[in-house]
Amino acid sequence: MASEMEKKIVRCLNQNARKSFREIAKETGISVPAVIQTIRRLEQNGAIKGYVPVLNPEYFGYGLIAIIALRISQGKLLETQKKIAEDPRVLAVYDVTGEWDSILLGYFTDREDLNQFIKHVLSLKFIDRTVTHLVLNVVKNEARLPL
Repeated sequence: MASEMEKKIVRCLNQNARKSFREIAKETGISVPAVIQTIRRLEQNGAIKGYVPVLNPEYFGYGLIAIIALRISQGKLLETQKKIAEDPRVLAVYDVTGEWDSILLGYFTDREDLNQFIKHVLSLKFIDRTVTHLVLNVVKNEARLPL
């Protein structure tokens, strides 16, 4: 479980992961060496998995977001999910409860790009069925944890 000091530091990184150790120390009231040591420890133990810029998908040509439900047969769930996850357009693959075996989130350039992706997924050996939902409007899409 994260300590309060770790949460304070990560809140600063959530605002801007490019902040200097000195800026984080100033904002949190924690010494610079403690900030450095804490961040390195969080990185080493896998609590911080990496740093990425928050991008606008449309700027980079990805104007279509799809949520796709999958029915996967013959106990080949993990194997099939891993294969689908290799596609760079797939942002997330979830193993879920309920009517479907897996839900994935993908960003696509246009309908034809999505069409080709769906056809590829349906051609995979253990995919029985898919249902695709197109996202009409993004109200909230937050990657940061609520610390």
